[in-house]
Amino acid sequence: MTAICIMVLGTTSNAGKSWLATALCRYYSNLGFKVAPFKAQNMSNNARVVGGVMDGVGGEIGSAQYFQALAARALPEVRMNPLLLKPEADTHSQVVLLGQVNQTLTDLPWRERSEHVWPHIARALDALRSENDIVVIEGAGSPAEINLMDSDIVNLRVARHANARCLLVTDIDRGGAFAHLYGTWVLMPEADRALIRGFVLNKFRGDANLLAPAPQMLQGLTGIPTVATLPMWREHGLPEEDGVFDDGVAGAGAGAITIAVIAYPRISNLDEFQPLKNMHGVRLIWVRSAAQLVALTQGDWIILPGSKNTRSDLAWLKDRGLDIPLKAHAARGGRVLGICGGLQMLGVSLLDPNGVERSDESADRETTGLGLLPIETIFANDKTVRRCELSFGALHGAWQALSNVTLTGYEIHHGITTVIAKTAQDEARLDVACEPIFGLAWQNSQGNVLGIYLHGIFEDATLLQALWGTSAPSLDSVFDGLANFLDAHVDDGFLAKLAVKLAHA
Repeated sequence: MTAICIMVLGTTSNAGKSWLATALCRYYSNLGFKVAPFKAQNMSNNARVVGGVMDGVGGEIGSAQYFQALAARALPEVRMNPLLLKPEADTHSQVVLLGQVNQTLTDLPWRERSEHVWPHIARALDALRSENDIVVIEGAGSPAEINLMDSDIVNLRVARHANARCLLVTDIDRGGAFAHLYGTWVLMPEADRALIRGFVLNKFRGDANLLAPAPQMLQGLTGIPTVATLPMWREHGLPEEDGVFDDGVAGAGAGAITIAVIAYPRISNLDEFQPLKNMHGVRLIWVRSAAQLVALTQGDWIILPGSKNTRSDLAWLKDRGLDIPLKAHAARGGRVLGICGGLQMLGVSLLDPNGVERSDESADRETTGLGLLPIETIFANDKTVRRCELSFGALHGAWQALSNVTLTGYEIHHGITTVIAKTAQDEARLDVACEPIFGLAWQNSQGNVLGIYLHGIFEDATLLQALWGTSAPSLDSVFDGLANFLDAHVDDGFLAKLAVKLAHA
C-alpha cells in the first residue's frame, strides 16, 4: 500500500497551512481513510512529547503535528515531524531529529544540514505512506523562497518525493492574495507547478461573489482553479501554530477573571492555553508591559509560561519592569502560576555552569530569580522529555481546589530544581505528593504562588472541573467543526474526488 499524499503549501507563513492540514486530517478520517500527518521540518517552540516506533524511543514533535495526528485519529509519533528546530535565540536553534536533541546537527550551519537530514525525512515519510491510506503533508513558509530552494527539505522536495497533490493557501485578509498566489506559482519550477491542484483563499471577510472575476482570471493565467474561499473564523478552537494573538476571549462576560500570560520573546508551548481561550468566564490576555499587570485585581491570575531560553526571557521581563507589579500582585495574595521555565523564574536563582542555555544577550552563568519560591534551578546537559502524571497532596490557600487532584501532562526541560530554604517562613511547601515522579511542583507558604513542571495541565478536564466546575470544548468537537467548516466551503466534492482520483492513479 502506498498512501495518497495531499500537501498544503502556503504563500507565506501564517497563511493557514496548519489549520487547513488539521481540518483535512479529520475530513479524510471521517470518510473512513486511515490518515497520518507529516511535516518534514517544523520551526517552533511549541512541542509535544510523543511515542516512537520500532525501539519505542519517543521524544518531541511540533504541536501542530500532534494535533493533526489526533484529528486523524492516529497515535502521534516522531515520524510525523522528523525534524524540529527550536529557536533559542535570533541566531541559532536547537535541532531535534526524530524526537531527540542532536547536538551535531545543532552545531552545523543551516545550509549544511539538508543532506544529512534528508535520508531520515524520506524514510519517515515513506514508512507513513506504507502504513496509511492518506498522508496529509504540511509545508513550511513558502515554496517560492528562491534563496532556499537548493537546500529545501520541507516543501517542493517533499512534494516531488511523494508525488503529492498540493493545495496552495493564502491569507486574503492581508491583501494582495491573488498576487501572492500568482507570484508563488511563477517562481516555482515548471515541473512543480503541475503538482498544484487548487488555490485556497483563507480568512475572507465579506461577500465572496465580489471576488469575481479574479479567480477566473487567475485560472486563465495558471490553469489552476480556486477551489475554496474560507471565511474568517477566529473561534474555531484550534491553537495557533505561530506567534501570540492578543485578541481577547469572545464572550468572556461580566465578572470574568483575567488570566495574564507573560509573552516573553522565547515563549514556548503557548498552545496549551487554548482551552482557557475557549472557556466562558475567562479573559486570556498576553502581557508585554508592566501597565497590563498593574491593572489586574487580586482575583486575577498571572501565568509565567514555558520558555526556550529561561534566563534570557527573565532578563527581558525585568528590563521591562514586569517583575515589580508581578511581585506586588503576589504580595497582596493574587494567584501566580509558573509552568516549566516560568517555575524556574519564580525561584531564587538559576545556575547554568555548562552554558546549556545559549544566549545572545549574556554570557553570565548565574541569574537571580524573582524570589517568589525558595527554589534553585541548575541547568543540566541532559534534557528531560517525558509524559508523566502528577498527584497533588493537600494544597492550601488559593490553590486548595487542586488538593488530591491527579493531572496528566508532559515535561520538556533541562533544569533540575531543588528547595534551598529550610526556614518555617520561607520553605516551599512540599505537601505536593508527586507520584511516580518527584520534584514536579512547589507552592509558597502563603499559598498563592504555585510552580509546576508539567505542561498541558489546562487540557486536563480534571483541572478545569476542579478550578471552575466546567470544561472546555473537547478536541474531537473542535476537529469535527474544522472538517464540517471545510466541507461547507470547498467546491462541492473536490476533496473527495481528489482522493478517489489519486487512488486510481
